[in-house]
Amino acid sequence: MPWLGRRSVAQETAPQSTVPSAAGAPVSGFGPERHGLSVFGDLKYPIDFAHFDYVDPASPTGGTFSQVGPTAAFNQSFQTFNSLNGYILKGDGAQGLDLIFDTLMARAFDEPDAIYGLVAQSVAVSEDGTLYRFRLRPQARFHDGTKLTAEDVAFSLNLLKSKGHPIIAQNLRDMEGAEAEGAEIVTLRFAPRRARDVPLFAASLPIFSKAYYSSTPFDASSLEPPLGSGAYKVGRFEVGRFIEYRRDPDYWAKDLPVNAGVNNFDVLRYEYFRDREVGFEAFKARAYLFRQEFTARTWATGYDFPALNEGRVKREILPDRTPSGAQGWFLNLRRLKFADPRVREALSYAFDFEWTNKNLMYDAYRRTTSFFENSDLKAEGPAGPDEVALIARLGDRLSAEDVAVLKAPPWSPPVSDGSGQDRALRRRGTQLLREAGWTVKNGRLVDPQGEGLTIEFLDDENGLERHTAPFIKNLELLGIAANFRLVDSPQYQRRLNDFDFDATVRRFSLSTVPGESLRNYFGSSAANTPGSNNLSGIADPIVDLLIEEVIAAPTRDQLRTACRVLDRRLRAGRYWVPQWYSAEFRIAFWDEFGWPSAPRPTYARAIPELWSARTRSAG
Repeated sequence: MPWLGRRSVAQETAPQSTVPSAAGAPVSGFGPERHGLSVFGDLKYPIDFAHFDYVDPASPTGGTFSQVGPTAAFNQSFQTFNSLNGYILKGDGAQGLDLIFDTLMARAFDEPDAIYGLVAQSVAVSEDGTLYRFRLRPQARFHDGTKLTAEDVAFSLNLLKSKGHPIIAQNLRDMEGAEAEGAEIVTLRFAPRRARDVPLFAASLPIFSKAYYSSTPFDASSLEPPLGSGAYKVGRFEVGRFIEYRRDPDYWAKDLPVNAGVNNFDVLRYEYFRDREVGFEAFKARAYLFRQEFTARTWATGYDFPALNEGRVKREILPDRTPSGAQGWFLNLRRLKFADPRVREALSYAFDFEWTNKNLMYDAYRRTTSFFENSDLKAEGPAGPDEVALIARLGDRLSAEDVAVLKAPPWSPPVSDGSGQDRALRRRGTQLLREAGWTVKNGRLVDPQGEGLTIEFLDDENGLERHTAPFIKNLELLGIAANFRLVDSPQYQRRLNDFDFDATVRRFSLSTVPGESLRNYFGSSAANTPGSNNLSGIADPIVDLLIEEVIAAPTRDQLRTACRVLDRRLRAGRYWVPQWYSAEFRIAFWDEFGWPSAPRPTYARAIPELWSARTRSAG
């Protein structure tokens, strides 16, 4: 789901639809009931659609799909798990827990932000846009056979707002509450000026059993499989090693249009490896069946083994048309040593992307420059007419200096000569540090009080250690004492939750239509919220102002303009040392799967959702 705050593993990678629903009589003060929602109200599929265009409703079912999870949400870790509660701050949640829970609505992969009825068969929106009245399907059931009611939906959303992971609570801050009206109607109340995507976020959150959690504490980390209502149930698992989900043959919603042609595997299994090389060797030995490759060196040199040469393993490159977002070393501005933007910029002059890409990554990547990389939300060149008009409309809330920065070409990281130690860039870095009050004494960079500048690069896996090493070497040439610190996943997550780090790598992938999540990534309100995605601690009132402009944009074109101006301001802050991106998915798989005979969707990898088990090459 694009609204669930997912983060990808670091790579080497208020108007609604106007289509009425036949379900339910009109309610005074509300518009017609509709079968779907999107941010700007545009829906591709009519009320009577039978299935999404990208699925084969006759896809065979059965078999097992196994992988190392490529993304993580909320408290999930890539390296381990110790909890089956993935929606709180405590613990390391297992991958795939969303499989066991249903949501009010389900995402369409060929539209940028549309969702269609799952537990909810329809929704009506009040004339002022503050109330969303969902009508539930009477056949909705939990896995124990009990009826899923409006009370369960209201309980779940209110619980997630009060006790859920901080990212969820932040994104629900403008949901004022949820109330049940009988067994099959639930009404969600939103603040008048809330972000446009908040109702979609709420409709995409898991629905819990109120009865189950009346005797089970929700805010506790637990290994008890929770009661769900989704297409899968928790199966076998070993903590920190693997977890399986088994398809429920009696799943109540298996014949709904949103589920036609998906959920084809009997078993979905997630494997965990603390080391990437060990994980790759396990794939070659068929310990798991599907791999998305994030290491360019492995992709270029490692896929030369008998099973691949004999055709039993296939490789494919798929285009990634979604925003690549922002990947880089995020600097923690809560540490005084990073307070001066000149210091932060100086660090960028020590990272030689051109050398790293050529010598370590086989020229497989492009340089990341924007927080909206690989999308039309990215700012480029001087501000265009629409951007200038937006900047002018902000008036005296911007200083003359702010205006100049927003109109100028956005800051981009330097381009090196590819030598690995570009002396011109080093001189510029030294100059910036000097301007910020740092001097070199006895080969050591010190501030006016004689304190040295040190940087610890924190990580929980060593996949990027060899990329960080030459960066550290160049920092040392500037007089900065830097080191790479590897800790276990629980400690790493705790330190990130508490913002106890100097610098760390993350890749944040934003939605094609960003909204409320921007506050969590870049807003001042999230800067000191434990567990938030605002790793750098950005607390800039101009950024906050521009986030509100994005959220309030009445059209897609105006949203695009506001995002570009926001991108200019964020890049001017030098909050990170940008790394790289690739606009493609590199996948390898044992030749036991196949795509449906339908057009591939634009806005998702859609694996394993659309695949099925059959002895046929994908493609």
